[in-house]
Amino acid sequence: MAEKTLDTLFHDTLKDIYYAERKILKSLPKMKRAAQSPELKAAFEKHIGQTEGQIERLQQVFEIIGKPARGKTCDAIEGILAEGDEIAEEYKGSPALDAGLLAAAQAVEHYEITRYGTLKRWANVLGLKDAAKLLDETLQEESQTDEDLTTIADAAINADAMRPAA
Repeated sequence: MAEKTLDTLFHDTLKDIYYAERKILKSLPKMKRAAQSPELKAAFEKHIGQTEGQIERLQQVFEIIGKPARGKTCDAIEGILAEGDEIAEEYKGSPALDAGLLAAAQAVEHYEITRYGTLKRWANVLGLKDAAKLLDETLQEESQTDEDLTTIADAAINADAMRPAA
């Protein structure tokens, strides 16, 4: 059995987030269709394009470390996305649907922020400066998306979720 080092952990975590991003990309159109708010729909649409770019950056990081771009099943993102699907189903047509979808999207963002933050730090420790720069670019996007979702929630969605159904 090969020795487990930070290099190994970096590569395994990179495969984890690569899998996660590809699953998220498949899930975002469904979330967009389920959303009622035009602002939330637009946020999901914007994140589809960002996620495509994030996948491309991850592929570049795999190239930097000389490994093929392959994912490994990420149980965490599977669970987070399943919770989002459950909310979409249980709250369909209700005033709280968008608040639930937004919260599910933020759970995804928070997971991504932790992964990219860790990968960036490890890339720096491993001397992978170009990889660290790519990972930081995605980390900044994910943090901004989280802030944007909070703004949308605070602007109307959370208040609208308190109203009784029409």
